[in-house]
Amino acid sequence: MNQLEMFVADAVLGIDTLWGGDVMCPSGTGRFIADSWFSDEPLPSAYTHPAAARLRQSGGVGAKNIDRDAIESYLRDVDLPAAIAGLRSEAARSSEPRHAYLDGMALCLEVMWDLAIEVIGKGEPVPYTRAVEASTGRPPEPSRPEAKRDRVAELLGRAGYGTSQAGGILSAVDAWRRDRVTPMASVKALGQAVIAHFDLLSQKNLTPYLPKELAQVPRANIDFLPIKDAWFSGSMNYIGRARTQNGAPKYEATYEINASLQISYPEFEQLVSHEVVPGHVTTFAYLQDLYVRGEAGFEATVLTMNTRAATLFEGLANNAILIAHGVTEVDQLPDEDLQIGVLLALLQDDAKNQSSYMTWGEHREQKEVAATLRRDFLVTEERADKLSGAWGRHPLLGRMYLPAYRAGTEKVAQLRRQLPAERVLPAIYGCNGLVDIQTIDLVLRG
Repeated sequence: MNQLEMFVADAVLGIDTLWGGDVMCPSGTGRFIADSWFSDEPLPSAYTHPAAARLRQSGGVGAKNIDRDAIESYLRDVDLPAAIAGLRSEAARSSEPRHAYLDGMALCLEVMWDLAIEVIGKGEPVPYTRAVEASTGRPPEPSRPEAKRDRVAELLGRAGYGTSQAGGILSAVDAWRRDRVTPMASVKALGQAVIAHFDLLSQKNLTPYLPKELAQVPRANIDFLPIKDAWFSGSMNYIGRARTQNGAPKYEATYEINASLQISYPEFEQLVSHEVVPGHVTTFAYLQDLYVRGEAGFEATVLTMNTRAATLFEGLANNAILIAHGVTEVDQLPDEDLQIGVLLALLQDDAKNQSSYMTWGEHREQKEVAATLRRDFLVTEERADKLSGAWGRHPLLGRMYLPAYRAGTEKVAQLRRQLPAERVLPAIYGCNGLVDIQTIDLVLRG
């Protein structure tokens, strides 16, 4: 690795370790900030330092019972502010858009560092606005669910689920979900079928707009795995470290889905398009191929949550079902049940932003936040509890990640409405250089 790559590796994996993440863990139960490590380069000292394993095992600064000795032992020898500063300094030597991308990464890592120091009581509270602007590139704002909710009510009525009865739209949505519930016992088989469906759609409506070399990359080499009692609804774990006999990547990943998740089949279809193809797994596989062919830098191999790149990737994934179908609007999807499922999924991501805004911007109690998410955003009781609790009140995810879904979704949707597919699709998948929610504009203007 050159000096820039060493700073990237130390900064990202160091912050990940500080928050208790382990990028080499194949499961989402062990991962946290760093989403991938598939470069075949040796792991940096920020990961291999003797104190790092204990810190990861303890859960880092995000643990319920913080192991302060482990943190102090690690930070005595691993200088994370220096790694982040080095990343920013070396980034200045790069041309655009790489310079701006790396500078944005450094900005987000600085905020993650300051949030960690806040959590252990050694720093000032990080302003909510600073955290949101770092990861999304725009100030915090509440979600506006009315238009989506009204459209859901209209479609439910046409499907025979009237919203004028007792309980209103929420009861109608619950009944609609119950009649279409996805059986978790069969999720692996269902997942394979839906993946195959969206892979074919992507071959038709995505592949023709991308460089021909990417046509040979498997878009969905993934296993679906139910997992019990997880704090997340699902976790896409891109591995990317398996190799063929001739040394080529296999582009492998897993998806762990919470066995207690209550999800309708149309919402499950949206989930697969988001997490697998042409969403996250496809995005990671394309970036791995671009890296192998020298078309993307090392930073494409260490993709990171709570960053502007992650905001773009969440936006891409939320628009993935539209990309697969070759349309730009939900009402252009071929089936009204599917439209309801997609709208409910988008409302859930609006709810993530609302949870963040109410919790950290308005300092509301969890009970009030949960009730709002259930009533106004039509999420299940299980989702309302998780989004207002484990996610919403998390000192890092609640401030930097939950707002990313809505911000990214709106940006990608806007670009796809304004620009032809042959311009926007290669850009958002990184074919013109790795981009984020801000630097995508530099590439598209170039």
